[in-house]
Amino acid sequence: MSPQPAAGALPERFNFARHLLDLNAGRAGKTAFIDDQGSLTYGELAQRVRRIAAGLLAQGLQPENRVLMVMQDTVDFPVAFLGALYAGVVPVPVNTLLPAADYAYMLEHSGAKAVLVSMPVLACVSEALAQSEAQPLVIVSGAGADSQADTLTFDSLLESEPLATSADTHGDAFAFWLYSSGSTGRPKGTVHTHANLYWTAELYGKPILGIREDDIAFSAAKLFFAYGLGNGLTFPLSVGATVVLMAERPTPPAVFARLTRHQPTVFYGVPTLYVAMLASPELPPRDQVALRVCASAGEALPREVGERFTAHFGCHILDGLGSTEMLHIFLSNRLGEVRYGSTGRPVPGYEIELRDDGGRPVGAGEIGDLYIKGPSAAWLYWNNREKTRATFQGDWLKSGDKYVMDADGYYTYAGRSDDMIKVSGQYVSPIEVESALIEHPQVLECAVVGRADQTGLIKTIAYVVLKESRVDADALQGELKAFVKGRLTPHKYPRDIVFVDELPKTATGKIQRFKLRALETQF
Repeated sequence: MSPQPAAGALPERFNFARHLLDLNAGRAGKTAFIDDQGSLTYGELAQRVRRIAAGLLAQGLQPENRVLMVMQDTVDFPVAFLGALYAGVVPVPVNTLLPAADYAYMLEHSGAKAVLVSMPVLACVSEALAQSEAQPLVIVSGAGADSQADTLTFDSLLESEPLATSADTHGDAFAFWLYSSGSTGRPKGTVHTHANLYWTAELYGKPILGIREDDIAFSAAKLFFAYGLGNGLTFPLSVGATVVLMAERPTPPAVFARLTRHQPTVFYGVPTLYVAMLASPELPPRDQVALRVCASAGEALPREVGERFTAHFGCHILDGLGSTEMLHIFLSNRLGEVRYGSTGRPVPGYEIELRDDGGRPVGAGEIGDLYIKGPSAAWLYWNNREKTRATFQGDWLKSGDKYVMDADGYYTYAGRSDDMIKVSGQYVSPIEVESALIEHPQVLECAVVGRADQTGLIKTIAYVVLKESRVDADALQGELKAFVKGRLTPHKYPRDIVFVDELPKTATGKIQRFKLRALETQF
């Protein structure tokens, strides 16, 4: 067995996949993963990881070659991801809901030598391959995979003799990539190390989330996201917990089915999902679930949503902030110290600074750009020197988020740097206006942007999704404006309110405000 590093130090030679297999060597009979088709014990997981590692190398892949993973959340995903790490190959998990053009771009940008793809996504990936000059090896996972011509099956790789020893990787070696969500443009290939995975578990998963060996974890956020990868793989496997995986999209009914059937104790969602869950007529009562703690990330969790969820289920949501670049959450609420409406305080092991436009620290109560320093930071954006230098600034990472810190050291989200609105010479945080609007009983969700009126002056516009569509729109507009005026300073209220059926979002549930700014609206 490899030596187990203590928190605060890692050996120079470190392979995260081997680290997890060694940690769980004594849990061979315990269930590691449950998906819609069955389950996988820790012993079976270890064997499959070593077999896939051997199978990838047998197909001619070499250490540091990239493998694009277009895989749904089934037991094959963690086997493939950890198997690649074990072999020293670089897995690149990507969103399974993208159009073919995005896969074609990622294939060429990553230079992937192979594609691991779930059967339900194969048609789209095949279209991408037809659009691309890339000719990677295609390996198909799932029922029906053996009927595909010119491809290998995932199961055939599992017939390989297990690889006896993991690749002798450095802890700082390029281990895997994640593509940013692309909410503000073309996605960037974010390069992470073996050690980065370890640090997210040691600094957040164990001490802040408090995940334990006896937990059953369920993440609505998928494994191909940074948030989901920690939730459903890194954290639970670092303590020997059990994970529930779900291949389908995380609709409220799908989530409720897993919460009641498998009784997870730890649940991870995003604000838009929590809103939809609370609005659903199928919301299960408290006594039908076993929730102990929940987490939220992706966007700021509205105070009213957190309070309603806790009142219903009796457990807290730990709202936090993470990023693809930092791999997981570095700013978080914690049990016993939850303040809904805030993102909490820095996770120990990370340093946070708020700076003004000139790079100078700002004081309590002032909005500033958020900078982070910590051991889970990515190395770079692949083949993107300009963006790399703008984001990774020495030991510090510029997040692109605006925050304000109160006198108690709690941080409150003020919006993305490019989302801030300057009205009458004063900055307005769209998040602050949205938080006021969401408290109105008829508002399901909303997004606020700024746009110039006919005189060239910037005004705020609120796009609102209502809980019930049959309302007097003109009367409700006035009511909502007055509602916000009663809670915020006068210049912050939205000058126009537009009722919409839904808001544009990324696959992670983040609202795409740049799309709303591009819409035509009359003042």
